[in-house]
Amino acid sequence: MRLNSIVPNFQAETTQGPIDFYEWQGNSWVVIFSHPADFTPVCTTELGRIAVHQPEFQKRNVKLLAHSVDKLKDHVDWVNDIKNYCQDIPGAFPYPIVADDDRSLAVKLDMIDEQSKDDPEHAITVRALYVVSPDHRLRLSMQYPTSTGRNVDEILRVIDSLQLVDRKPQIATPANWVPGDKVMILPTVKDEDLAALFPGGVDKVAMPSGKIYVRTTTDY
Repeated sequence: MRLNSIVPNFQAETTQGPIDFYEWQGNSWVVIFSHPADFTPVCTTELGRIAVHQPEFQKRNVKLLAHSVDKLKDHVDWVNDIKNYCQDIPGAFPYPIVADDDRSLAVKLDMIDEQSKDDPEHAITVRALYVVSPDHRLRLSMQYPTSTGRNVDEILRVIDSLQLVDRKPQIATPANWVPGDKVMILPTVKDEDLAALFPGGVDKVAMPSGKIYVRTTTDY
């Protein structure tokens, strides 16, 4: 599961019926995210907060697909608990949860940690999260230990960055960037092309080295 590799197609049973991943994805981006187990506290908060933010993912043409190595019936029962705990989830639970009780998909998508990978009886998934673009390529990978819950705002932030750079490949987003902040212009862009590419203006930062490589703009 290296960045820009093709995420393999798969078929799976989910809480919203059977899916063929490529067919289900269509022309959307997808966030696939695993959690260690149903009926656990941190996972309940994660799936709940992601469900609350589903409209924000939808605005970005992103579908959500949760994954667990538990059984389908457990998923269905657990969804009721999540909705009870996170009472600000609007309407029905908004995304499917894959049932993978034989762990085959978890192995295929590299979601099991080093200590557990050869122990199928006890292996649980880490908090793996993959952002997949419409061409089925892995664009971003996050791996959290089971003890640490994920930050939904960060997931949305990196999707904003990925989609922005796809639209404007001459730029990159700096540390702590959020939409509206300045972006960095790639060193491969020549100075003579700046006015045409960024008519709204470019700022250049002088460095002690004398090299001009930090060029920023809000024109995107």
